[in-house]
Amino acid sequence: MGFGVLFVGILLSCVLCVNSVELKDSTPCDFPAIYNFGDSNSDTGGISAAFVPIPAPYGEGFFHKPAGRDSDGRLIIDFIAEKLKLPYLSAYLNSLGTNYRHGANFATGGSTIRRQNETIFQYGISPFSLDMQIVQFDQFKARTKQLYQEAKTSLERSKLPVPEEFSKALYTFDIGQNDLSVGFRKMNFNQMRESFPDIVNQLASAVKIIYKQGGRTFWIHNTAPIGCLPVNLFYKHNLPPGYLDQYGCVKDQNDMAVEFNKQLKEGLIKIRTDLPEAAITYVDIYAAKYGLISNTKNEGFVDPLKICCGYHVNDTHIWCGNLGSANGKDVYGTSCEKPSEYVSWDGVHYAEAANHWVANRILNGSFTDPPTPITQACYRH
Repeated sequence: MGFGVLFVGILLSCVLCVNSVELKDSTPCDFPAIYNFGDSNSDTGGISAAFVPIPAPYGEGFFHKPAGRDSDGRLIIDFIAEKLKLPYLSAYLNSLGTNYRHGANFATGGSTIRRQNETIFQYGISPFSLDMQIVQFDQFKARTKQLYQEAKTSLERSKLPVPEEFSKALYTFDIGQNDLSVGFRKMNFNQMRESFPDIVNQLASAVKIIYKQGGRTFWIHNTAPIGCLPVNLFYKHNLPPGYLDQYGCVKDQNDMAVEFNKQLKEGLIKIRTDLPEAAITYVDIYAAKYGLISNTKNEGFVDPLKICCGYHVNDTHIWCGNLGSANGKDVYGTSCEKPSEYVSWDGVHYAEAANHWVANRILNGSFTDPPTPITQACYRH
């Protein structure tokens, strides 16, 4: 999404259906841990540990300090942990104060599924693409098993995962949005469509690797309506008719996201056949987020194309938490007074209130295939 952004970093009828989809005669799954793979939408400190920490006012709404998250507070992965009564995930790349007893987070801001031939200092693309995150997971699993077996006391083991519990853990994926953003920058739409099967296959390969190691429960987010990110309109003027949809989103970009999600869903249907013991849930983040964007007024939010944090006037943009110049004066990209009323935190990432809204609508199974609450995602259908 760009280095500056790093540190920043559909159904409407269904949106209102928030009753849980309960499975008869199914007790809740007992997930001992979560292992997450992704980008800035689910990064809880990885990119901050690897490079320059994400600054204030990020994190100050909930954590009262920067917390390695591209938001004023919690992300959807945090609400997943809360729902499963597990602690928030420590980033794998954190070197201090980490507790991996109940999982680890391999996500980093700017990550892609397909490895990119760019440095993070060019366009903010993380070097930790999905294949590298899987390598890190392999190393993490082997190393923690060794440390667990060598530990002489329960105290030494208390911050390590129990080796036998990897097979019972929940494996979550929230990645792919940056593959689209790279595509918009480097390809035409036909080239992007041609790249989708390879991107989907690489995500499927990651799932298969974890399955081969014993993982059985997978919760996989599709990509959000990228055309609705305010950043895509910061410097746009005199747009041609039809460029934006009725809600002000870039129509062609959302069409690409829909096509990618269609292929992702088809790919997951196929790997369900290939992995007979896996419980794979496809999570329609696109529908949930687009439902919010198309109904913000009724849901108590301001215009979804307005940003809470940062300074944007005409063609002058200063990223959230950064110092810049406007009209010859120093200007700080500060936060708005009421982040809880905003969908967009910084033009790229969602504010905590919007993340919470979306989480409430996916965790009960209203936007998943199969329509399964996350508390029962271990059951195969």
